[in-house]
Amino acid sequence: MNRKLRMGMVGGGRGAFIGAVHRMAANLDGKIELAAGAFSSDPEKSRLSGEDFFIDPSRVYGSYQEMAEKEAALPDDQKIDFVSIVVRNNLHFDVARTFIEAGFHVVCDKPMTFTLDEAYELRDIVNKSGKVFALTHNYTGYPMVKEAKRMVKAGELGRILKIVAEYPQGYAVGDVEGEGQGKIANWRADPSVAGLSNCMGDIGTHAHNLVRYITGLEIEEMCSELTAFIPGMPLDDDGNNLIRFQGGAKGIIYASQISNGDENDLNIRVYGTKASLEWHQEYPNDLIVKYANAPRKVYRRGNDYVGPEAAANTRTPFAHPEGFIEAFANVYLAAAKAIGDQIDGNSPPADGYDFPNVDDGVAGMAFVKTAVESSQSDQKWIKFPEV
Repeated sequence: MNRKLRMGMVGGGRGAFIGAVHRMAANLDGKIELAAGAFSSDPEKSRLSGEDFFIDPSRVYGSYQEMAEKEAALPDDQKIDFVSIVVRNNLHFDVARTFIEAGFHVVCDKPMTFTLDEAYELRDIVNKSGKVFALTHNYTGYPMVKEAKRMVKAGELGRILKIVAEYPQGYAVGDVEGEGQGKIANWRADPSVAGLSNCMGDIGTHAHNLVRYITGLEIEEMCSELTAFIPGMPLDDDGNNLIRFQGGAKGIIYASQISNGDENDLNIRVYGTKASLEWHQEYPNDLIVKYANAPRKVYRRGNDYVGPEAAANTRTPFAHPEGFIEAFANVYLAAAKAIGDQIDGNSPPADGYDFPNVDDGVAGMAFVKTAVESSQSDQKWIKFPEV
């Protein structure tokens, strides 16, 4: 590519946390520019947000439908190359479908869709279109997560026996006794907007995706218990899932928004017959590798002993920590490479592109559906849907 990719955004207007994160991540490497948007369902708020972002007023739209139609009608050297979707869960499917059918590539926030059936349908739409679809499970972008994946794939841990993934947050615990201020956003507590689950859909999907990304293992069966500890909460704020993986490994995936004192401690432990590994999102530059009969090792990003995948996703030398925005940006950077290759007519690399895709989105929605179904059932184990 001899130019920047032109990005459009749906959602993410004034006051939206995740929209700002997406814009910072997309902008970090200087390969993407924000060119258009429908930043709110309120046309006036969308207009004002466009002013905030210094967008040409003619490229700021009152709805995503108008945006897709008018951007598609522009000349090729002006229209957006892809759209970033940062709206609420219930709109993900229709916005993604609208832009794919209008001829655009898509980067979408998770969870991918509102229901598993929508996820299956969207996968069919994406596959038939040939368009790039990236899902922002941003934690896969950390260099030491990529190093963990390399170690598992290379057999350095041996046969995987057990996996424990946790995503504890405690920000909403005050609401349990009525002492909080409604910390969980209203729409996340609304089944008509958030979907089947709050906690498991919002952060449990990240823990599941991290397991799937690092180990490559698919779930066979789940036994789940989801709880709404906050009075009057229609959706879960805590959940525990026992996992049986295909091939015989066992595991635990736990997510919570009422784990008092925890901030954002997404972490994973993978136990194999030769060694085990451990990674914490709050200390992302360290990857701990443990052995039964030898001292543990700590691998750190930016050093020349890490594999090529980790090295390629590192921006600063060792001793200069990288974090959340950089990991998010690695997803955008990989998606930009795929989109640029399509525009330039280049063949994809033999090993594909390293970003979460529509298949990961389907797996995530299957995880949420199975967790809810298992929690509501008297049956001990629930078969995982085909992904």
